[in-house]
Amino acid sequence: MTAQAELEQQQTETMTVREAIREALREELERDEDVFIMGEDVGLFGGVLEVTGDLFEQFGEERVRDTPIAEAGFIGAATGAAATGSRPVVELMFSDFMGVSMEQIMNQMAKMRYMFGGKTEMPVTVRATEGGGMGAASQHSGTVHTWIAHFPGLKAVAPGTAESAKGLTKAAIRSNDPVFVFENKMIYEQEGEVPTDEDFTVPLGEANIEREGSDVTVVATQRLVGESLTVAEEMEGEVSIEIIDPRSLYPLDTDTIVESVEKTGRLVVADESPLSYGIHAEVATRAMENAFYSLDAPIQRVGTPDTHMPFSPPLEQEVLPDGEEVQDAIERIV
Repeated sequence: MTAQAELEQQQTETMTVREAIREALREELERDEDVFIMGEDVGLFGGVLEVTGDLFEQFGEERVRDTPIAEAGFIGAATGAAATGSRPVVELMFSDFMGVSMEQIMNQMAKMRYMFGGKTEMPVTVRATEGGGMGAASQHSGTVHTWIAHFPGLKAVAPGTAESAKGLTKAAIRSNDPVFVFENKMIYEQEGEVPTDEDFTVPLGEANIEREGSDVTVVATQRLVGESLTVAEEMEGEVSIEIIDPRSLYPLDTDTIVESVEKTGRLVVADESPLSYGIHAEVATRAMENAFYSLDAPIQRVGTPDTHMPFSPPLEQEVLPDGEEVQDAIERIV
């Protein structure tokens, strides 16, 4: 049974991505007293993008903790808390600020379990917003999930729907490894059907076929999942497009992608990160390694040019990848 079929059999509720993440946090706070949230303005203010909402009122300042503007400090504190038995969920207001805390992330959080021979667990979840589209300029609009997916010892997920946003967040919190949940800020208002079962999770490393097709495979992440689905609907009858949301960037579900490419013979990879040395290259390489003789055309990439995100709205829209670019890529190879 496909993941979509399983979802249809469950009791669901229409939620925005923002609401789905908040419900995931609420359910995990209720389920496990070792879970707590920390970050800038996550408490009384409800989060700069309103994700944590009323959780402070429900669980109090011991479970939903406001921190100073000191990413290195609270990422380090979360690492120590996780190593000693707690399950911290850290909100990193914008993923661009990750650079401030890279020592704690790459040398402590990522390596501690390995350096202690597996005797120390590291159940920390880092939620980080990313992506352009809000006119927030370069220091607040980056898409940096490739950094984290590259480091051994860290897991990276990037939901593209409300359902995956809830399921991946809950799976991340329950994991005994450090997991980064990258949330594209432009899809917080996007709605979808979300299972209400409090035990519902999306397994880390499991992609989802959002739409079945036979002519071309589009592997799309975050905002570009919805953009690609719109393109597939508009081109229906002309081209049959299969849309895959990998959901997990590391571990990556290679099998689902390869099986689809073997069926369609064509592949487009759409991700908002810069085109060079990123998720596009990883997905393309795995397809080449495992399905080379099934490919009927060159693999196409859709992403951000290797530049910083402009502040100017017209320039920002020029830089950001969208459905039109996905369609152009499909038309080049079909």
